[in-house]
This record gives sequence, structure tokens and C-alpha cells, in this order.
Amino acid sequence: MTLTATCHCGATRIALPEHPSAAKSCNCSYCARTGAVWAYYQPGQLQFLSQDADAVYSPSGMNNHHFCSKCGMQTWGDSPDWASMYNADGTPKDGNPNAMPVDRVYAVNLNLVDDLDWSKVTVEQMDGRNNW
Repeated sequence: MTLTATCHCGATRIALPEHPSAAKSCNCSYCARTGAVWAYYQPGQLQFLSQDADAVYSPSGMNNHHFCSKCGMQTWGDSPDWASMYNADGTPKDGNPNAMPVDRVYAVNLNLVDDLDWSKVTVEQMDGRNNW
């Protein structure tokens, strides 16, 4: 069965490559307000079935938060792959506090997937408010 993230009005539809086993919930100033639970994918793994009303909010110029301009649902995001360079507590993995990831990563809001089996998803709580 293909899992599809769909905004409330159906203008944005994203097919996931498989059922996610891991996701992250963040308390940063943005994620805490949207209530999103993010599953992460590499570029090319997601199939964008429709993006008729896709809009982007990018407060930092690096992290792109995509949402539906019709119904307002927080749908997906793309950003530098911070997890490749930094630990969950915000410390750099290689000791370089100025490290910048080269690769990007995509995230899908799992709250938009109707048939998701949440018992198969381990959700890690991220402290983005204090660690980044």
C-alpha cells in the first residue's frame, strides 16, 4: 500500500517511498507552532503527485517550509542535512562549530498521512528551541 501525505484540501499530495520507521518532533519556534511530525527522506525518494498550491516560507534562507496556500497545512520541507553534521543536542559531530552540510534532506509532515500506522514509527523529541 502506498502512503500519501495529503493537505486538507487535496492540492498537495506526496507519495512516500515506504512506511517510515522513524520521525522527529521538534519544539523550535516554527515546528512547535505547526505541530508537525517529520519523517526524513533523501532527494528523489518522494513522489510529488500534486503541488497546485505550494507556497514556501524560508525565515533563514536555508530551511524551506512548504505549505498549501489554499488550506494552510504544513506539508513538507527541505533543508541542509543538519543531522549529517550535528548531534541531536546541537554539538558538531566533527568538533567544528561552523560546519555546514553540503547535502539537502526532505521532510514530510506525517500528520497528513491518513493510513499511517503510528505503532511502527519511533518519534524522537528534538529540543530545537534550546539546541540550535
